[in-house]
Amino acid sequence: MASLVPSILEGQQLPLQHQHQLVEIPQTTTAESEMVRTREEDFESKSGSENIEGASGDDQDANQRPRKKRYHRHTQHQIQEMEAFFKECPHPDDKQRKELSRELGLEPLQVKFWFQNKRTQMKTQHERQENAHLRADNEKLRTENLRYKEALSNASCPSCGGPAALGEMSFDEHHLRIENARLREEIDRISGIAAKYVGKPVVSYPLLSPPITSRSPLDLVVSGAFGVQPGIGGETFGAGELLRSVSCQPEFEKPMVIELAVAAMEELIRMAQLGEPLWAPGLENPIETLNEEEYIRTFPRGIGPKPFGFKSEASRETAVVIMNHINLVEILMDVNQWSSVFSSIVSRALTFEVLSTGVAGNYNGALQVMSAEFQVPSPLVPTRESLFVRYCKQHADGTWAVVDVSLDSLRPSPVLRCRRRPSGCLIQEMPNGYSKVIWVEHVEVDDRSVHNIYKPLVNSGLAFGAKRWVSTLDRQCERLASVMASNIPSGDIGVITSPEGRKSMLKLAERMVMSFCGGVTASTTHQWTTLSGSGAEDVRVMTRKSIDDPGRPPGIVLNAATSFWLPVPPKRVFDFLRDESSRSEWDILSNGGVVQEMAHIANGRDHGNCVSLLRVNSANSNQSNMLILQESCTDPTGSYVIYAPVDFAAMNVVLNGGDPNYVALLPSGFAILPDGPTGSIGEVGSGGSLLTVAFQILVDSVPTAKLSLGSVATVNSLIACTVERIKAAVSGENAQQA
Repeated sequence: MASLVPSILEGQQLPLQHQHQLVEIPQTTTAESEMVRTREEDFESKSGSENIEGASGDDQDANQRPRKKRYHRHTQHQIQEMEAFFKECPHPDDKQRKELSRELGLEPLQVKFWFQNKRTQMKTQHERQENAHLRADNEKLRTENLRYKEALSNASCPSCGGPAALGEMSFDEHHLRIENARLREEIDRISGIAAKYVGKPVVSYPLLSPPITSRSPLDLVVSGAFGVQPGIGGETFGAGELLRSVSCQPEFEKPMVIELAVAAMEELIRMAQLGEPLWAPGLENPIETLNEEEYIRTFPRGIGPKPFGFKSEASRETAVVIMNHINLVEILMDVNQWSSVFSSIVSRALTFEVLSTGVAGNYNGALQVMSAEFQVPSPLVPTRESLFVRYCKQHADGTWAVVDVSLDSLRPSPVLRCRRRPSGCLIQEMPNGYSKVIWVEHVEVDDRSVHNIYKPLVNSGLAFGAKRWVSTLDRQCERLASVMASNIPSGDIGVITSPEGRKSMLKLAERMVMSFCGGVTASTTHQWTTLSGSGAEDVRVMTRKSIDDPGRPPGIVLNAATSFWLPVPPKRVFDFLRDESSRSEWDILSNGGVVQEMAHIANGRDHGNCVSLLRVNSANSNQSNMLILQESCTDPTGSYVIYAPVDFAAMNVVLNGGDPNYVALLPSGFAILPDGPTGSIGEVGSGGSLLTVAFQILVDSVPTAKLSLGSVATVNSLIACTVERIKAAVSGENAQQA
């Protein structure tokens, strides 16, 4: 088709082959087909078949005159039978023809000729139908050619807007202009939807004519960008920027998603800024409580009523973090950075579809459909899965906002257990590279499968609420600031002699923490098997095969985990487990050796936030010494002590600034959570700890080997013995301090 248009534009005579293609479809008129047509006409004149009959009469008549053929038509019954047989078998063999001739009272040769004639007739009919289709296609091409010719003759000049002579506008440019007009109509329509919620007039976008570049056709309408056209830069909740780069993808109902995101953004801002009566301050603790009746009155539309059997969890938290607002927005909008920074909360995350990448080179107006699985570091608390849209917006006062809202109202799920009402954060720029963050978490969830010892924690909002998100963000911002430090702080000691070695060691520790957090929870991707114990102290195990993973040793890895309650405050448990001097009291693998700290990197205000390189000097001279990489971190919502044995040679490479991604790690460790909000009174008492112990052990270096029961029993015994040692140590220490 592309070769026809230039010829028409230049007024030239079409090539002969193109004239044939457009004007006339030649029919196959070979001598053979003429013979077939003659036979067909004769065939049809005799009802499609002939019966050749030999001469009858005595021999004397045969000698006196030549024999003549006499024709007569087949009977209706014979024709029907052969027609039916033809449908089943157009090419009968000799045996079938003889059988058919015997049944119909015909000669085999007569049957043979009838089938030959029938096949010829069918072939001719097929050729006629094909020719008719080709003629129709030819006519369609002719009509389309005339339509394009007429459209191009009425085209306007891209420079002056006047009539364009043929040949001045490219065929592709004309197509882009048609698409341009269609997208303008779509933007006007969706802007009307947004105006219902934000009270802004519908912005009319002029038809722009920028140079043709590699951008999408939609950019032809919306380039010129943020703040250039009047009435766009000052929109507080408007969807103008959002609509500018929305790609046309049918996977999700785009107008409905945009409508949902714009309404969610407005709700988030009001939820973050309003006080009483929407939020009621806590009586015995600083945690605010959402007044659900007031919420329904304030936001009557929402995403629908709360599902049956679900309960609401709503919380709000404010903090100042050591990171500028631009980097914070980037972390929230990049799924890989987001899941890495919040690895203790987000076990899995995926971006399904990017509906808008934002405008003016930043995330203002960015919109993406995501799914995530949220976790608590224990196999006793089921993870929460959610499909949601995330929308980022910069407002008139310079504040950025990022909001999530579930898409379950648009795409109901038969296994829905968690639904995110508008949740997210407001980010306000502060001096010296700091940012003020107001975080709102509002979900509806079915948490009936949470174990009893974790229910006070989950019900308090500390397990999945805003305080945990903000505390994790604050701690991670301090850690990132430590990673980016160009000098070696005075608090760092030991064998680290260069900034590069310091960064490599911190990156290795970060990978260790992410691996531990991803392997200790009740994720839907984990197949835990319960071994022994009673109630909460059941030991759960699962196996993984490690193949071609440079960050893990090859072979079969056995994960074992258990969670239990301790009548000891979380900070005391944390300090006991992270202290290298008390390690021999619980670490069976150290065999009573002396533990020495070889390197120490502080990465937060709290002394407990640090990365250490430990050396275990074996008490037995026949055993080799061991290196252990350990990271400990703590915040008001939880603490971790995570460690992994490391190879001496590999660690030397890291300390010299080498790539830490090729160091094989199998992290083990502890997650320490409070048993409820401070000051609360529950069945297990106030001020206790929920401790999860998790080991990863290589039980066979051959990935294809079968797991032996002896290996499982050994790991089970190891974790049970460790738990008993920890209980005895912290309980005795607690009794002495009491």
